[in-house]
Order: sequence, then C-alpha cells, then structure tokens
Amino acid sequence: METASVGRQGVARGHGAGDRNVRAALILGALGVVFGDIGTSPIYTLQTVFNPSDPHPVPVSRESVLGIASLVFWSVTLVVTITYVLLVMRADNGGEGGIMALITLVRGGASSRRTKLVLAALGVFGASLFLGDSMITPAISVLSSVEGLKVAEPSLGSAVVPITAVVIVLLFLFQRAGTGTVGRAFGPVMLVWFLVIAACGINGITGHPDVLRALSPTYALGFFFGHFSTAFFALAAVVLAVTGAEALYADMGHFGRAPITRAWLLLVFPACTLSYLGQSALILDDHANVSSPFFLLVPGWGQWPLVLLATAATVIASQAVITGAFSVAHQAVQLGYLPRLRVMHTSAETIGQVYVPWINWLLMVSVLTLVFTFESSNALAFAFGMAVTGTITITTLLFLYIARYQWEWSRPVVFGIGAVLLTVDALFLAANTTKIIHGAWLPLLIAVAVFTILVTWQRGRELVTLQRERLEGPLREFIDELRVRKPPVGRVEGTAVFLNRSKLTAPLAMRACVDHLKTLHEHVVVLTIETLPVPHVSLEDRLAVDDLGYTDDAITHASARFGYMDEADVPAVLRLLEKAPVECPLEVDEASYFLSTVDLTLGDGPGLSRWRKRLFLATAAITADAAEYFRLPRDQTVIMGARLDV
Repeated sequence: METASVGRQGVARGHGAGDRNVRAALILGALGVVFGDIGTSPIYTLQTVFNPSDPHPVPVSRESVLGIASLVFWSVTLVVTITYVLLVMRADNGGEGGIMALITLVRGGASSRRTKLVLAALGVFGASLFLGDSMITPAISVLSSVEGLKVAEPSLGSAVVPITAVVIVLLFLFQRAGTGTVGRAFGPVMLVWFLVIAACGINGITGHPDVLRALSPTYALGFFFGHFSTAFFALAAVVLAVTGAEALYADMGHFGRAPITRAWLLLVFPACTLSYLGQSALILDDHANVSSPFFLLVPGWGQWPLVLLATAATVIASQAVITGAFSVAHQAVQLGYLPRLRVMHTSAETIGQVYVPWINWLLMVSVLTLVFTFESSNALAFAFGMAVTGTITITTLLFLYIARYQWEWSRPVVFGIGAVLLTVDALFLAANTTKIIHGAWLPLLIAVAVFTILVTWQRGRELVTLQRERLEGPLREFIDELRVRKPPVGRVEGTAVFLNRSKLTAPLAMRACVDHLKTLHEHVVVLTIETLPVPHVSLEDRLAVDDLGYTDDAITHASARFGYMDEADVPAVLRLLEKAPVECPLEVDEASYFLSTVDLTLGDGPGLSRWRKRLFLATAAITADAAEYFRLPRDQTVIMGARLDV
C-alpha cells in the first residue's frame, strides 16, 4: 500500500530529466489506453454521416461536406476540448475521475438532500450508460477496422465477423496483464497511428486545400441553420467523433490529468482534425469516396498495412472503455452500488489501475453477442451515439452543480457556460432519440438494466444492514455483558481478529463464539472496515485504535479506513497495529481471522418489491470471497454468521 501511495505522487515530486522521463512515459501510456476510442473515430464517423442507407441520409455536395466537416471539428472542440479537457477533468476526487467520482463530489454539496439524491441517481444512470458504452465500443471499433478488408480485398468480406470475434477474445484475454502493461505495449502503436492518420489527412488536404475553410464556425452554423432538417439528423452520426470523451475522464486516475491533457492538445486533437479534413477533401474530389473515405485516403499498396494498423488501433480503442469500466465497477463496489467483487490491482506504481475479472468476462460475452447480432459497424452506429450523448449530458449537469455549489462559481458564469454546453448536448441527445427504433434502444435498455441492478443492490443492502445491526446489538453493551457473564467465558491462547462493518455493533462471529462455543481468544481485536467517500486514505490516517477493555486483558477496537479506490488489505493494516501502543499484543502472521456472514433468503418484509428482492439475491450470488477480498490467509480464517430474510 505504501509503495502505491508514494508512486502515485512521484511525478509531482520528480525533478529534472527523471521527471521528464516519467511524464513522457505517462503520456505514451495514456496514448495506449485513454485515446484509442476517440482516436479511431475517424475510421467510421464521416462514412456513417453520408451512409446512403441511413433513415435520414445526408446528400453529398460541396456545401454539405464542408458543413459536416465544420460540425465535426467544432463538436470535438466544444465537447472534448472545452467540456472534458478544460472543465470536467478539473473535478477530480483525489486524482480520480469518472462519473462515480462526480457522484461522490455531489454528495458533499451544499444544496438540499432531495437535490443530492436526484443528482446522484442521475449520475448512477450515467454510469450505467457508460457501462453500456463499454459493450458497444469494442464491437463497433474492431468491426469498423476489420471492414477495411472489403476495401483492400473484397473477396474477404465474409471473414469480417469471424476475424472480429477472434480479435475481441484475444483483447479480453490480455486484460489481466494490467493497464500499465497494456499502455506500454499499445502506446507506441497509437503514436504511430496518430502520425499516420495525420500524414494521410495532410495528403488529402493538399488535393483540396480549400477544405480548410471548414475550420471556420461559420460553415458549421451556416449548414446547421441553412439546412436544419438535414443537419439535425446528421448530428446522430456527427456525435461519433466525440465517442471516447468520457473515457478521458474515467481513466484520469490511471495516468493523471496533465499527461492526458498534453497528449490530447499536442497530438490527438490535431491528428484527428487533419484526418477528418483529409477525408472531406477526398469526398469533394469524388463523391463515390463516401463509401470508405478513411481507407481510400491511401493508395492501393498502403491499404493492407493501414487495415492492420487500424485493427491494432481499434483494439486499443476498446481498451479505453474497458479500463474505464473496471474503474467504474470498482468505485461502485466501494460506494455500495455493487456487491463485493474480486478486484486485482495491476500496478505497484499507480493504485488506480485495476482489473475486475467478473466485469471483464461479462463485457467479453456482451461484445461478442453484439458482433454476431449486428454484423456491421453501420448497423451498430445507430446504437452507439445514444450511450455517448446520454453520458456526456449527465456529466455536464453534475459538473455545473459542483462548479456552482462547491467551487462557488458565480451564477452568471455557471449559467453562461451551461447554456452553451447543454444546448450542444441537448441537440445531440435529441438527434439520437430519432434513432431509437433503428438501434438506439439498445444502450438505453442496457443502461436501464444496469441502473436497476445498481439501485436495487444499494436499497437491498440498506435493508439488510438494518436487520443485521438489530441482530448484532451494540458493541459496548456486549462488552459490558462479558464482564458480568456467569459463568465467565473461557479463554484460549492466541489472538482473534473479528472483522466488522460498523464500529457501533458487535460482530456476529464474536457473538457466535460467546453464545455457542462459550470461548474467546486470549487477545481480541474487533476491526471495523470503513470505506470513506474519497479515493485514497493516507497511511497515517489508515488506522484508529480504541481500547475497549475486558477483565485483565484488553479487547481492542480498531478502525481501518480505506478510500473507494484503495485495496482493502487487512493484514497490511494490522501490521500497523502491531506497532501501536495498545495492551492487546498482536502477531499478524499467527492471528485467527473471523468473518461474519449472513445467509440471505427471500422473505415478505417491506422495502422492496418481490421481483427486486429476487434481483437482489441474484446479484448477491456474484459476491467475491471475503477472505480473498480482504487478503486474509485462508488457513487462518473462520466464517460464522446467521440467516436473514430479505
């Protein structure tokens, strides 16, 4: 734990060439993890905008091509550069980003409880949309790149779906290697990718340099208001250019704000802009190029290498949202929206880098299902935009709340920024609602399902906690009863550590030892596990000790405090207690650990409808092994508990 905490702040304390090397490594790593999604959007965005099979097709003309190119450029500028990079990424929670971090910040606001609950629920739905996006992104990204085979070698068209499936399986198998390893492996590939698409874009621009006119906002505004019906429906595809913006924020805890900002402004944004302009110039040269403008930017001899590079880049694009999904799931567990899941920390230097096996395999099955169901990137494109726009809109709303009520920005500033950003978000959202019957229903369905699971688990957990606290009873009263118990409780040699969820109640396992075994260990530690609404807790604040006192030998109570991104390593915390000045001696390597557990059954109690109770019990079935989660030695761990009706 100490290594992780120190490593996380190493960049801030570094000096000279070493510091620059660390920053360069983080930027390269960010290229390999964070920017894959948004960096591969040029493959399919313009192709989707001018797709003739679209229910609302955009006619190909000089005016529409320049108008769309301008809309794409200014959409990326407003949504990614201004909303996320310049504004939202300032709202970090101890260095962690993502919509769950925003929910935590919202809870600390100064407004009414009802407002906080509504905004928190909105944030949970945004997180649900992001998890749905995590399923769609790998499918559409890899499909779009492998579809380049149809350009390079049309006879291989039937192999697109099987090749896509193989690539996706390999991607998810590689996840357990960790974000740091993935970033180091993929970073150089993405560096080459951005240099190549920039060069291809410049090559296209030289043929029609007047396409640079699209950088003026007058072309975007003129096309939007001059051809509103066409431009409005086109926004459902234009939004594909900003897919991955939410991953920049969700992955901020992995690399930090500064490396992500530098990589975006100095390389990713310019390269993507050049690619979009180059493709637009190619379409102006020959309208038939709308079929695959990205791959047609290169001559025939370069299409095969570009297909291979694009496939590698879209695999990396998938990595961005998968990594973000791991972070969101981990934070949801710690904040009480999901049951305890097995979480593997994959970096000794950066504590935010995690791998969640259950989420990994769920995503893999979901992505493969989408690939075999939709079979083409164009078919998936209609579904893609809804998840993205929904998440962006919710993120903007939560940010504006934080800026007003926590940072105390003036009302005119917040309203002015909000009016511009929310107008853009609302237009994108409204345009995507027109695609609901064409596939946009899919991310909404996924989000509603995930949202229902998250809020049901949170509510069910609250009800179970109330019952459990009544069953456990007050800890202080229990200790007082031990002092006068007749006959007295027998004592056995050694030290027992009873893990507990509350500092106020007695552990069920401790009650079971006294009531049924009539014994306690010679030395007892009641250890309360607390998850605070901050990402990390420093070592000096990690442990608090309270001597409860029991006859001649003390029963010690200790509170272990973790942030929602910390690893709950109980033996590591207890080693701090070994050195603490308490009457209860403790040898961590020899201690016995007692876990209190409850066996949940379906009951008739109030608080949840019967179908939600069944959902709660089904969700509880995926709970990770507590001994493994708390890093307890199995041969020293005893599990005891009781049965509760839900």
